[in-house]
Amino acid sequence: MGLLRGVFTIFPASRDNGPMNNKNKHKYGVSKMGYNLPAGGQNQVGYNSYSRDSYAIPKKRRKWPFVVLAVVLVLLLAAGGVAFAGVVYMNSLNDKLQNNIDDELKATLSSEAVQPGDPFYCLIMGTDSSEERRESGAYGDTFRSDSMILARIDPRQKTVALVSIERDTYVNIEGYGPNKLNASAAFGGAPLVVSTVSTFAGVPISHYASIDFDGFKDVVDALGGIEVDVPMEIDDADAGGHVDAGLQTLNGEQALILCRARNAYEEAGYSGGDFYRAANQRMVIGAIAKKLMESDPATMATSIATLCDYVTTDMSVTDIVSVANSMRGIDTENNIWSAMNPTISAYENGVYIEYSDNEAWRKMMTRVDDGLPPYEDEKRNVNDGGTLDGTVRDNS
Repeated sequence: MGLLRGVFTIFPASRDNGPMNNKNKHKYGVSKMGYNLPAGGQNQVGYNSYSRDSYAIPKKRRKWPFVVLAVVLVLLLAAGGVAFAGVVYMNSLNDKLQNNIDDELKATLSSEAVQPGDPFYCLIMGTDSSEERRESGAYGDTFRSDSMILARIDPRQKTVALVSIERDTYVNIEGYGPNKLNASAAFGGAPLVVSTVSTFAGVPISHYASIDFDGFKDVVDALGGIEVDVPMEIDDADAGGHVDAGLQTLNGEQALILCRARNAYEEAGYSGGDFYRAANQRMVIGAIAKKLMESDPATMATSIATLCDYVTTDMSVTDIVSVANSMRGIDTENNIWSAMNPTISAYENGVYIEYSDNEAWRKMMTRVDDGLPPYEDEKRNVNDGGTLDGTVRDNS
């Protein structure tokens, strides 16, 4: 259960998405919950459990990064937990996990074989293929990634570094020139994203994983529902409907509404609906993880099989189980680190752009590649005694 605790305590940095006429360099402080907060400790929504608490007025925030991380960690835990289920079952999961992994993507991943126990990098991407995204048509039939996380996993040292990369980061895309990182997904799909991130970070990427968040509904239903204490009544037609406030068991449809709700908060007078949506997503994924790990083997197996319908990776189940087993005993309080690529934010011609702070980025990735925490001050990267009541307190 040690690694499961890590699911509830790792969060990527938040940022101010408000319009800016001038570039504004990000600086980070630390909170009791493991957030990397902008210096000054402005209020944030701090849910990392399923308890009810009043929302604080936040700045806007990207939608999906925590969900990506949590789903991957839950998948690792679950795969390790059902390793006893048998070779036939595991092979059936392989077919699901490796669907749509083509030769071009395999060729883009590092050709250097990862030996057992050696550290490796995995690029984790999250997408939302909901009807809302389909109808937007912003990138035709190609869905942009809602989040990207570059993970360095070191089984021998039992450390994990997770670096969220802003999708609006301005980078050079081979064959297309300078553009937002997220545009690489539209231009060349996963292979171009992998090669672009690898070049930008200066490290080889050995594995790839993509998660479609639309799968939440089926996973929750496979578990028989999840218990969540909803902080306020949700009435959001764009998100799909209504969810009552209070402690309750949510079915898959209700959980998905909670994960997508944004307008309800703005209509209630809270700015930054995306941030509240992210807080709800953390509640839901935490409840999924808790229910999954408490399930009987049959329910767990069914839920994992459902989850695999929405996860694509070049890794086999055997690979995942091997990594999960090698990471047993990891010190989740001190050896799982999270960070975000340092950027300079700009709002130009009605468009948000993140310009890379190249010197700070180089220093960060040098530390990560050396097996060290991304920041020199390790206290910025660990959960130093946070509570599970959703409270965020400045500790800078």
